Amino acid sequence: MRANILRQLAALARFYTPLFGGRNLIITNTVSCGVLLGTADIIQQSLERRRNPALKWDADRMIHMFITGCSMGPPLHYWYLLLDKITPGKGMQHVKIVVLKVTIDQAFAPFFGCWYFTWMGLLQGHSLADSLKEFKEKFWEYFIAELTVWPAAQLVNFFFLQPKYRVIFVNMVTLGWNVYLSYLKHRTNPFL
Repeated sequence: MRANILRQLAALARFYTPLFGGRNLIITNTVSCGVLLGTADIIQQSLERRRNPALKWDADRMIHMFITGCSMGPPLHYWYLLLDKITPGKGMQHVKIVVLKVTIDQAFAPFFGCWYFTWMGLLQGHSLADSLKEFKEKFWEYFIAELTVWPAAQLVNFFFLQPKYRVIFVNMVTLGWNVYLSYLKHRTNPFL
């Protein structure tokens, strides 16, 4: 039985290994961003329906989240490549480099927040001006939440993970973060 489990794990590793190298990595990063943003919206809609059972599932909303996530995959993919290029080094022996990477990453966090609100707004039929206005209105709430989650996650990311696993790690942390983004984007009462 133990040998069978080991064979199955080896087969699974042979299947997944190509997804994290070469040209496949950008596809993996893009699709995983979309799937996790769409999944997060399903979770958020489930929470909303638990509070208000009269609410109907909004498949368009989930699809918009999926498309927005896919649109964020390539910029995130290339962002981490650039970040590694301009700040080479990782791990405990390069603490200053890792702290610098986290600082630079946080400096660009508003760009990705703006990307999210802009794409979601446009997909929902809002104008670019209205989408940017919504981002400006929700910026500080978004950014403060960003600072409570991402610096710690990125320290783990840059200290311990190989570059090819950075976006997928971010995507796993992002599942919880995306539930929050879906809530922030779609809430009707700002005091909830």
